[in-house]
Amino acid sequence: MADELNERSQNILEAIVEDYIASAEPVGSRAITRRHSFNLSPASVRNVMADLEEMGLLCSPHTSAGRIPTAKGFQYYIDTLLQVRDLSQQEKSKLRKSYRFSGMKLEDIMQEVGRVLSGLSKYTGLVMAPKFSSTVFRQIEFVRLSKGRLLVIYVSESGLVQNKVIDADPTLTDRHLEQIGNYLNRELNGLSIQEVRAKLSQELKEDRILYDQLKKQALSLSCAALQDEVENQIFVSGASLMLEQPEFASPQQMKRLIQTLESKKLLIELLDRSQSAQGVQIFIGSENTNINLDGYSLISSNFSSQKGAIGTLGVIGPVRMDYSQVIPIVDFTAQLVSRMLEREIE
Repeated sequence: MADELNERSQNILEAIVEDYIASAEPVGSRAITRRHSFNLSPASVRNVMADLEEMGLLCSPHTSAGRIPTAKGFQYYIDTLLQVRDLSQQEKSKLRKSYRFSGMKLEDIMQEVGRVLSGLSKYTGLVMAPKFSSTVFRQIEFVRLSKGRLLVIYVSESGLVQNKVIDADPTLTDRHLEQIGNYLNRELNGLSIQEVRAKLSQELKEDRILYDQLKKQALSLSCAALQDEVENQIFVSGASLMLEQPEFASPQQMKRLIQTLESKKLLIELLDRSQSAQGVQIFIGSENTNINLDGYSLISSNFSSQKGAIGTLGVIGPVRMDYSQVIPIVDFTAQLVSRMLEREIE
């Protein structure tokens, strides 16, 4: 069993994983003995490699004499052998200077975070904006589009803006819409969307609403505007950097990579898995997810504010990813974005 590896086997597995990350080439026993001071003969290393292959931690690509780690081997390396270093103060300072959020809208901030993550990691940066249902109400505005049609503009405490077109009573005047907006902004400010929905539902059930037509219309309009979950916003940066990786050199591999990065549904499903967990999450190939991620790894983390604006950011790259470099970058960036959200909504 993989969890029963002795120290020698662990050392050789670690050496193979790290050499493969650096070179993208199968690693042979002679290369291990040349690059690492294990005081073992190539024959002894070959025997250990054969055992690791039998356990499913290594495999032999094509007819090569060398081995490469499997997704299971990478998972063992990360769970047991990888030592994630802390960023130095100099590196943290450099990261802080990389993110310039001042005066930017939330959507622009999300794009900037993805761009910097991609640039620093040399892989593809992903950012999923805070979910609509997790946001806190700041303001709602109604704009007439045509007779019986309104554009609803919702703004959250964190600066997230959502637009929706709804049907409305065609007899409502601009003055009515202004009064309705003022009433809702006064009554709902500071509530989470879940709390807003509950409040609207309860008040619509109360008999006294029947005697105040404007209030009834206000509640009905806001229910129509806020009842449905708004589609997640996801930002992808640096997709072309993945094409520079040798794993995606063939036309077939390129096509599959592009399809993966263009599949918004797949990316949202992946990032959604981080929403209920704390800290950095690592998904390797198809080892710990039923989503087809064969050939890729995702390193992700949540960012949030005390008022519940929860989003997810991360880096997707080949399974042969430099985890020791990317993990602390993702972790610290999530902390930076969380602190930025706190400042923005105070």
